[in-house]
Amino acid sequence: MKYCCTRNSSEVVSAPQAIAQGISGDGGLFVPQSLPQYTQSDLAALAHCTYQERAVKILADFLPEFTREELEACAAAAYAPEKFSGGNPAPLSLQQEGELSMYLLELWHGPTCAFKDMALQLLPHLLTRSLQKTGEGKEAVILTATSGDTGKAALEGFRDVPGTKILVFYPEHGVSDMQKCQMAVQEGENVSVCAIEGNFDDAQTGVKQIFTDPAVKARLAERGMMFSSANSINWGRLLPQIVYYFSAYCDLMQTGELEAPGEKINIVVPTGNFGNILAAYYAREMGLPVHRLVCASNANNVLTEFLRTGVYDRNRPFHATISPSMDILVSSNLERLLYHMTGGDSGRVAGWMQQLNRTGRYQVDGAALARIQELFWAGCCGDSETKEAIRTLFQTERYLCDTHTAVAVNVYGQYVKETGDSRTPTVVVSTASPYKFAPSVLEAITGQPASGDEFAQVDELAALTGAPVPEPILRLRDKKVRFTGRCAKDGMAQAVLAMLG
Repeated sequence: MKYCCTRNSSEVVSAPQAIAQGISGDGGLFVPQSLPQYTQSDLAALAHCTYQERAVKILADFLPEFTREELEACAAAAYAPEKFSGGNPAPLSLQQEGELSMYLLELWHGPTCAFKDMALQLLPHLLTRSLQKTGEGKEAVILTATSGDTGKAALEGFRDVPGTKILVFYPEHGVSDMQKCQMAVQEGENVSVCAIEGNFDDAQTGVKQIFTDPAVKARLAERGMMFSSANSINWGRLLPQIVYYFSAYCDLMQTGELEAPGEKINIVVPTGNFGNILAAYYAREMGLPVHRLVCASNANNVLTEFLRTGVYDRNRPFHATISPSMDILVSSNLERLLYHMTGGDSGRVAGWMQQLNRTGRYQVDGAALARIQELFWAGCCGDSETKEAIRTLFQTERYLCDTHTAVAVNVYGQYVKETGDSRTPTVVVSTASPYKFAPSVLEAITGQPASGDEFAQVDELAALTGAPVPEPILRLRDKKVRFTGRCAKDGMAQAVLAMLG
């Protein structure tokens, strides 16, 4: 299994190189040259496995340089029961909304209460071993931009991991109070956090520019350091996300929810950077029986427009919404999908990315769009619809969901209404605990603006709904704030050097 660059397919690297490096020198992303294929008998075998065992099987097919013993150790450390409440990292919860039945795939039972834990508890183990295998002998500087959840999950995953430092940038006014609190109090001797005066796209663009800046890279090399990434631009971050889609299907097989072997399911994913739904695409291409991938966006509907028209245009108003982790106008992982939809034509992909950088816009050809639309359906909704979805699901099922999951629930309803496809079993990805966005969830339930600080709002929401507050959020109350730094978006490179001393 080798990996090539989306902008230059002649650049081929090993799995450890792809993970250690994170991103190509020209800004392209690494993708597998081929995908392992899973049969129905393979799925039947996986259905009898634990989540850790499923992870080891799938990881092994993509990481041939790792021994099975290494992968078992990585999975055991990442998905230990004490890290994920209940012992199952990715449980399914069947919920009804009117005539619709949907299986909510809860990916927020980890140490930071967001789906990013599913990958970022594993990535540090993969990365440190990859550095050993490539013989770099350098300290890895994990440089990350976050729209809210990746930052805390990456900080927690890499906290005090030997041979690493992690630096996280977040938009000062683009994350929830709870997300900001989680990052500001982060413990660990190798961690740093900085707010930027801008939005997530500014942070992400700045990080990419720093990654490919020869002067900054040279300064790091002088100190025996090298950059790597914890964002989903890193294949080692995206790969673990494939696992939970297979695991969800296997759980449906085990519980008898699927009527026949090989029965297809829909998967609905709330996404801004396209990584989470891209992992579902890879699972489908590997043989997971998937009928349709439904991409759910908030008011920043650049992905909805692209998947429906083939035009990607970031030249539009940026909306700060109540689902801030999806407030993104430049979806990095879409580049990987374009590579696959063009049959690996890295020249065309590089051209589109150049257009995006130059004009903020590109348009794919009819053949690529037709292939995309065979696989994907897209929809979006605003904050009022998001709140309505939270309120309705709680009133009808007593199920409390967060503002991102609610976007997916709303868009799934749109999909059924437009297509009539109400009978296909559907997995809706639930990406965060509602208590990470307590003010918005509380307002959705009560119809009144929330008051008090974030912890008072958590208490009120818990008293009102009876939904248990995750232990990691309860523990935040008494932690000391460590990070209050901020910088201009054009000062990120200097901030990196300063944070590294």
